[in-house]
Amino acid sequence: MAQDRMPAIPADGMTDAQREAAAAFAEGRGYPVRGPFAAMLRSPEVMLRAKAMGDYVRFKSTIPPRLNELAILITARHWVQNYEWHAHRPLAEKAGLKAAIAQAIADGHRPNAMAADEEIVYDFSTELHANKSVSDATYRRALEAFGEQGIIDLTAANAYYTFNAMMMNVARTALPADAKAELVPFPK
Repeated sequence: MAQDRMPAIPADGMTDAQREAAAAFAEGRGYPVRGPFAAMLRSPEVMLRAKAMGDYVRFKSTIPPRLNELAILITARHWVQNYEWHAHRPLAEKAGLKAAIAQAIADGHRPNAMAADEEIVYDFSTELHANKSVSDATYRRALEAFGEQGIIDLTAANAYYTFNAMMMNVARTALPADAKAELVPFPK
């Protein structure tokens, strides 16, 4: 990957607004600004609003963590976003997603032996990314499994992590020093 276009801003290089936003971020998340937020800090209000959305999508969604993380991995694969993948694959597996499912997604294949709820999330998320919508059949399955709020929460996970992926792809956010890129672009 090319050089990071928007690396973390050193504390002595921040504006007052950036310093305040970085402090609010760290207070809420328990760690300093990193990942997509390092780029977003160039617009402190965007960063804080994105953090608020992320707090809901990650920690309060009606979609169970295993399935939410599955949607995040599908989004990271779609956008070839290695930072997102590196951050969320371990979280997905810790939440109970089988490593073979994550690896199949990384390899660009439909995973075998998914649970019924995983198949719904996989179909919903891949259709949403590929077709910019979901079929009636997939919508019905998701509605039966998760209800209307669940459909909104699942859509929000796909949308929020698309937003983050776009930010990091534009900024060329570097992986942590100890990380290896697992995702490669597919031929067009």
